[in-house]
Amino acid sequence: MKQVVQNYKSGELAVLDVPVPGCKPGGVLVRSAFSLISTGTELMKVSEAGMSMLGKARSRPDQVAKVMQSVATNGVPATYRKVMGKLDSYTPLGYSLCGVVEQVGAGIDDVKVGDLVACAGNEHALHAELNWVPKNLYAPVPDGLAPRHAAFGTVGSIAMQGVRQGEPQLGEVALVIGLGLIGQLVVQLLAASGVRVVGADPDPARCELAERLGAAAAGDPASAAVESAVAELTGGHGVDQVYLAAGGGSNQPVELAARLCRDRGRVVDIGKCRLDLPWNAYYEKELDVRFSRSYGPGRYDPEYELEGRDYPIGYVRWTERRNLACFLDLLARGSVDVEPLISHVAEFDDAVETYQRLKDGELKAVAVLFRYPRRAGEAQAPSKAPAVAVPAVDAKPTPVRAARTPVRLAFVGAGNYATSMLLPHLAQRDGVELSTVVTTTALSAANAQRKFGFAEATTDLDAVLGDKSIDAVFVVTRHSSHAELTRRALLAGKTVFVEKPLALTEDELAGVLAAVEESGNDRLQVGFNRRFSPLLREARQRFGPRTGPANLRYLVNAGRLQHGSWYLQQGTEGSRFAGEGGHFIDTASWLLDADPVSVYAVATSGNEDLQVVLRYPDGSTATISYVTTGPAGFPKETLDLVADGRALRLDDFVRASVYGQKRWVSSRLPKARDKGQSAELAAFVKAVRTGGPMPVPLESLVATTAATLAVQAGLAGGAPVTLARP
Repeated sequence: MKQVVQNYKSGELAVLDVPVPGCKPGGVLVRSAFSLISTGTELMKVSEAGMSMLGKARSRPDQVAKVMQSVATNGVPATYRKVMGKLDSYTPLGYSLCGVVEQVGAGIDDVKVGDLVACAGNEHALHAELNWVPKNLYAPVPDGLAPRHAAFGTVGSIAMQGVRQGEPQLGEVALVIGLGLIGQLVVQLLAASGVRVVGADPDPARCELAERLGAAAAGDPASAAVESAVAELTGGHGVDQVYLAAGGGSNQPVELAARLCRDRGRVVDIGKCRLDLPWNAYYEKELDVRFSRSYGPGRYDPEYELEGRDYPIGYVRWTERRNLACFLDLLARGSVDVEPLISHVAEFDDAVETYQRLKDGELKAVAVLFRYPRRAGEAQAPSKAPAVAVPAVDAKPTPVRAARTPVRLAFVGAGNYATSMLLPHLAQRDGVELSTVVTTTALSAANAQRKFGFAEATTDLDAVLGDKSIDAVFVVTRHSSHAELTRRALLAGKTVFVEKPLALTEDELAGVLAAVEESGNDRLQVGFNRRFSPLLREARQRFGPRTGPANLRYLVNAGRLQHGSWYLQQGTEGSRFAGEGGHFIDTASWLLDADPVSVYAVATSGNEDLQVVLRYPDGSTATISYVTTGPAGFPKETLDLVADGRALRLDDFVRASVYGQKRWVSSRLPKARDKGQSAELAAFVKAVRTGGPMPVPLESLVATTAATLAVQAGLAGGAPVTLARP
């Protein structure tokens, strides 16, 4: 299928061929009929992409701060790879469309194949021929409403949420500053609510349009016309609400709002304009400044948007989906008219030219639609887009063999970690062929194929597991899917590399082991890379063998997660320690050359900061302090091992030292943090190619996973947990 994309680094726009997205449970696959260009948000993104790197940095200081924090935590090389990987990738455009349901995922019963729906979301309602849309981000289109009009559903919801934040009452007067697409819709919604509206915009054509659509008056904010209209309509008191629907760097909108708003009036920011509030003006009138967050309650909540968990109507009357349905209803009843806003309808194949004309100013428009080609009989014969479902695998797969050269690898998942920490080490490695990349979103697969040279990109997992020419499968998806994907791949006879964690529950771990037993395939590696770090391996060699028990202390300054991180979705993705704690337990066990026999864990209030004590068969102990409240500038990982009158110290994979009869200290020159990914991958590829032993015994992988899971049990029970031998 085709999709409109942009490279943020180069500014290139393209209509790209990408895999068809899979129809996952909890949503529907929609074939686009019309999609709407946001002439504000999207053109701002297009313009930013054309800036120099300095210009991009100036426009996004929040991202610059994140980069600097990453440098402090992960070092310059790793940060550079991550940032360049993000910049030099195709990103999607679009977030408002109307289309026909082509396939229905499990758990969906409110629409059927052939139904017309309006869709929302900058990850799900893209300028693409097909989109997978979760339940709370689509709404059925009322009978009789034209698809080109229903495509305005998302921007209509944005305008509606802004109006709701203003709490307009019958007979009030409102000022709308900025009469672009959102502003014109705000004017109509207010007029439909019994509010008299004054519009302000420097473009005379937009002012004339606003008056045709219900504004009592509209004019240039720099002229006296707007102020005179407000004075006449309000008896000199000022408007009850001001809606800021303007963009740009001028502070004029907020100054005008203060001047024309009544005492204790409301100012609602819907757009993205400069907000240097003149303190005296806002204080003297005690103005109520409010922000409108996108489409309404539910926005940015993954449980609502992705998992389909609705908010009870008695507590949250207007959610994203209810706003979307409400706007469609207003359109269908004629209370809002979007036809006069449509300046141009472009064929989807002409998308790049259309964006360029908008950017250059050649095409002056309030709203532009893309029209998608219709397929004959599409409703009667929907395409069989591949669904991400449990594949049918042979219960008795072909026994694992030593692979021929080159080793053919497939990746399931191509997120940040895969593209910054794994694939760069594999793409240029001799004797390796990147065969297929599988993702649930079409564009991420296409990006990985373009950057790393995969022979194929797809959303069809079944095809990969059934391809006998593929020697090994990398599972680099979200934590909740690791165990099941690993189980399927083992049953399919593949050698498997799965990023940590292997499992989030004891049942998941048991399922993986049952697959090993059923298939006889134990060719498994978990991404515990720290034991492969060259610096740590050298320090361990310098330390030498032990004769007595050891004491190990491992401080992990994990830091706080950013708001919205999927690591915070503990209901589905497990606790943060369950997700990454295996790294540190594995490192401790490798240094102590044994698997733990018991786990004791205590936590601060909220279970964010943990103390985990591991006991080993020879009496050795390892204490892992996992803290999220430490300072950002402090090293992320420090480790001390003491035994037999000797001590080993590791400072954040930058320096190491060993103290004994002789002292050894690694180079004092700053080095990049090498946490072992390259060496780990080399060992894995060698095992696949030769059929030799896996880099880490399965018993050790299972023991580390069991110890990680025991931490949560220990926290709940308040007592040490004894570990059974795997």
